[in-house]
Amino acid sequence: EAAATDASVARGEDPGLLAGVPWSAKDLYGVPGFRTHAGCPRPLPERFEKAGPLVTRLVAQGACCLGKTHTVQFAFGGLGTNPHWPAPVNPWDAGVERVPGGSSSGAGVSVATGMVRIALGTDTSGSVRIPAAWCGCVGLKTTAGRWSTAGIVPLSPTLDTAGVLARDVADVAFAFAALDPAAGDPLAFRRRILETDTVRFRIGVPGAFFDDDLAPGVGDAVETALRELERAGAISREMRALPEAEPASELFRCGGPVSAEMEEFLEHELPGFRDTLDPKVAERIRAGAGISAVEYLGRRRAMHDLERRAVGRFDGLDAMATITVPNTPPPVEAVADDAAYVRENLLALRNTSVVSYLGLCAITLPVGLDAAGMPVGLQFVGTPFSEARLLALAAATERVLGTGRARLGPPPRIASSPSP
Repeated sequence: EAAATDASVARGEDPGLLAGVPWSAKDLYGVPGFRTHAGCPRPLPERFEKAGPLVTRLVAQGACCLGKTHTVQFAFGGLGTNPHWPAPVNPWDAGVERVPGGSSSGAGVSVATGMVRIALGTDTSGSVRIPAAWCGCVGLKTTAGRWSTAGIVPLSPTLDTAGVLARDVADVAFAFAALDPAAGDPLAFRRRILETDTVRFRIGVPGAFFDDDLAPGVGDAVETALRELERAGAISREMRALPEAEPASELFRCGGPVSAEMEEFLEHELPGFRDTLDPKVAERIRAGAGISAVEYLGRRRAMHDLERRAVGRFDGLDAMATITVPNTPPPVEAVADDAAYVRENLLALRNTSVVSYLGLCAITLPVGLDAAGMPVGLQFVGTPFSEARLLALAAATERVLGTGRARLGPPPRIASSPSP
């Protein structure tokens, strides 16, 4: 692909806006020339290799796909483990093999290690934002319905969203503009986002619920960042309750619509893959798959009601700010135990899942290190389809705090590796 780009330039042609830019695709995306496994031990049928609109746009603009990245099987988990494919190691601990976050686990690692500039992930309940936060990257979760999910193996048609991970906000903004037809000219969009420096953003901080059960140093890192932003005049903040978070979390914990929708997909599209299911994934599907049609529709109705009320809480605000992930990435060995896995998985997904269940969009960016030396993410949450405002806010934040690489330094596992 890079050679084709060089040849195009040599002929005096325009090879595309993303010509030569290396990118990776979570192994749910159909990408020409690659098999799709969706985290399974064997490839899915060939129909799942067909590219959807997002991949088609990247390819058409000359971006070079470095490869497919690791995912939790069928994207059903927040830690990044999968018994069929070893979890990619989080590069932020040079001595202990820690999980990278999931389910777009390889996406976060491919960006953090510098292998790619853009990674495509998916986010149903946090699967872009968790690996972005734990790997020290920027991750954008789009509003459900903003981008087509055609050409992506589904987990939940109700909640699935495509998202982008990159090392800094500038790259996320550029990728967003290149992928989003409504953004207009990508170069002008990126310039507009990065130059929005005269706006003082009004930020609500819910605090309660989002700040519970924090790993040491997580809350301190986010609070320090918010204070720096206030002192620089980039934001003004006020405490703003989000009481819909708790009932949204209850819906998530009981399976919401996800388990039933995944069960239906397996039944009609991949019945022969049931025997390959990771026991942790199979248990989560079984836990919510047997609900009645009345219960399923009731959960959908509850989500819409909660979204309507939650959007009203943003009146007069540009966004809300929360901790992205409350816990620190656990060692891979520690979550081999089922009870530990359930505990850490639910906690990792807590703050991100409610954003999804409330129908909102969000962006996370790295703002510090916790007591274990692992990255901490600050999550800005916006009303539906307010991605451009969130990107402008994130860009203003980076101007004050610095990019993640400038603020945190390189990942220790990479920095301590011998030079090739």
